[in-house]
Amino acid sequence: MTTTEWAGAAAIVDGPGGYTGIEATPEWAEEVRRLARERNATLLAHNYQLPAIQDIADHVGDSLALSRIAAEAEEDTIVFCGVHFMAETAKILSPNKTVLIPDERAGCSLADSITADQLREWKAEYPDAVVVSYVNTTAEVKGLTDICCTSSNAVDVVASIDPDREVLFLPDQFLGAHVKRVTGRENMHIWAGECHVHAGINGEELAAQAKSHPDADLFVHPECGCATSALYLAGEGFVPDDKVKILSTGGMIDAARATGAKQVLVATEVGMLHQLRKAAPGIDFQAVNDRASCPYMKMITPAALLRCLRDGKDEVHVDPAVAERARLSVQRMIAIGNPGGGE
Repeated sequence: MTTTEWAGAAAIVDGPGGYTGIEATPEWAEEVRRLARERNATLLAHNYQLPAIQDIADHVGDSLALSRIAAEAEEDTIVFCGVHFMAETAKILSPNKTVLIPDERAGCSLADSITADQLREWKAEYPDAVVVSYVNTTAEVKGLTDICCTSSNAVDVVASIDPDREVLFLPDQFLGAHVKRVTGRENMHIWAGECHVHAGINGEELAAQAKSHPDADLFVHPECGCATSALYLAGEGFVPDDKVKILSTGGMIDAARATGAKQVLVATEVGMLHQLRKAAPGIDFQAVNDRASCPYMKMITPAALLRCLRDGKDEVHVDPAVAERARLSVQRMIAIGNPGGGE
């Protein structure tokens, strides 16, 4: 079966929310697989993608883990089903491969919360500071960074820096607050950026859910606005300490397999529930906020993926000089010894 013979391929529609018109049928899956083989492509999907996209992918995980897989893959083409900064990171680590994203309009409110020019101005205010950037940033920002970090290793990265050096931590204010709390570092300046989805998962919701599910574990992503509230609930005895876990997406998968709880409340983007339920099918995973869905992640639709493989769209390019500087900041992070599991 070729794409032209498959009637469904003609139905792709480009709308304001992305490409639509295609359902994730067995015929769609067969055609995606055929086109991937034809392009010698490997399909990578982030944990926040639609379940159908996760299920068709060769690899599912967090952005940094997937970028490492991209660098090691034998295939010439990487199709990154995620948001744009993730595909950029894959290109940075795999400069000689073709990297495609099914819809280049799939951005990120967190990555957009600081520009390269803003970082240059901030660095000028603190010329001797060490710049630590979360991987959820653009290639240009990574190129101005001393050391990158992930949510799982941000504490270790900051702790590795000379305690007398000031630190500029960006862009996520909630992850920064978590790192500052754990390290006790006073000379740490935090950029006031946020992921609009994670910021919308608030402490009031978390407290209400914890109260109504007293035996549940709490898995909380440190980007969430409710991370501090989760620790407060534990500190005040409303929730047992051992039930509150501040985790990256990769850390949530590991914790899901290890927990003895029958129910887990999850504070992160709702796409994560699909992988958690696959990792530990005997556990009842529930979203703290079932409206916490990233519209950018959901732009990678079955129609967008089919278009990507059919037409070779959209290719991701990173200026070689920017990529070289950005690669150094990622490599410095990995050299610390705990590259972490990604965001």
